[in-house]
Amino acid sequence: MLRNNLGKQSKKRLVTKDGHCNIEYGNLKYSNRFAYVRDFWSSFVEIRWRFILLFFVASFTLSWFIFGLIWYWIARNNGDLWWQNPPSDHKPCIYNVFGLTSAFLYSVETQMTIGYGLRVLSPFCPGAVTLIIIQSITGIFINIFWCGLVLAKITLPKKRAKTISFSKMAVICPQNGALCLQIRVANLRKTLMIGSQLYGKLVRTTATPEGETIILEQVNIDFNVDAGKDNLFFICPLTLYHVIDKTSPFFNFALDTILQQEFELVVFLDGTDESTSSSCQVRTSYIPQEIKWGYKFLPIISHSQEGKYYVDFSNFDRVEPTPTAHCAHCFYNGQSYPHSPRNGIDNPGFEMIEIENQIRGTAM
Repeated sequence: MLRNNLGKQSKKRLVTKDGHCNIEYGNLKYSNRFAYVRDFWSSFVEIRWRFILLFFVASFTLSWFIFGLIWYWIARNNGDLWWQNPPSDHKPCIYNVFGLTSAFLYSVETQMTIGYGLRVLSPFCPGAVTLIIIQSITGIFINIFWCGLVLAKITLPKKRAKTISFSKMAVICPQNGALCLQIRVANLRKTLMIGSQLYGKLVRTTATPEGETIILEQVNIDFNVDAGKDNLFFICPLTLYHVIDKTSPFFNFALDTILQQEFELVVFLDGTDESTSSSCQVRTSYIPQEIKWGYKFLPIISHSQEGKYYVDFSNFDRVEPTPTAHCAHCFYNGQSYPHSPRNGIDNPGFEMIEIENQIRGTAM
């Protein structure tokens, strides 16, 4: 049963933990699908490596074969093929091209500039001279396209985003006199992310007073660190916090009601890599089951005896309980309710009996 519930929860995510958007487009018109062909460069950059390798091999093989057929046709029209029995004083367009296989090999040698020396173009056919120029230029463009595509895929910002890590859980606890929702983020590389900006979106389904249901309504969530929210010095793990005040959508939540809510907190980090100057965006999301009320993160940064700062990533996702008000209203009204109720809970199966007579009988 637990596995089924977790499976249902994972399907409800709009954004997965690693940043992929869980959305599907349906009923697209043919003209809209054709837009992917017109923007073929972006389409090629986004497809998987297995298809890149397939198209890479297919493009070269197909171009070699097409030009090989053209070379075979030129040799046939000039009477160069062996079954045409050319005379001894015959002037061939291409030396040592006697069939389709040798024409294909000559096409490969021409386009890849191999030049074994066995098959050579003669100056007696102007059409053949024009064709070798066209094939050489075509081969250069094919090489340029695939070199640029492979380089673009290798340097995709998505690869840099793999070295940015968010905490698996978010916590709600007091900080600096306010009730805050906190998230941790770490840069696993020593190179900085320049101009980093952090923000969030609360995605939920709401109903308007007119009875209209709004699916995937987005509410802005502002995150801050002690140094501000813009141009972060992102050299070590940072703890982000969102102040839960009257303007926050979390203000009406409480310890015993947050798990009953249906929402998803999507967190974004935008920045520019210092080494490659490429901009990237990292995303993650948190559902109510991943937000711990009344917990705080364990310390992660310490100062070593050698004078260096030590970051202990074993505590990156670890949390510990901390006294926290039961709800935001309680916190700001001065009611110090801990996150674990001390007044007890009602037990319907509990039965009260008189024990005063039994105690007296035992004492006698």
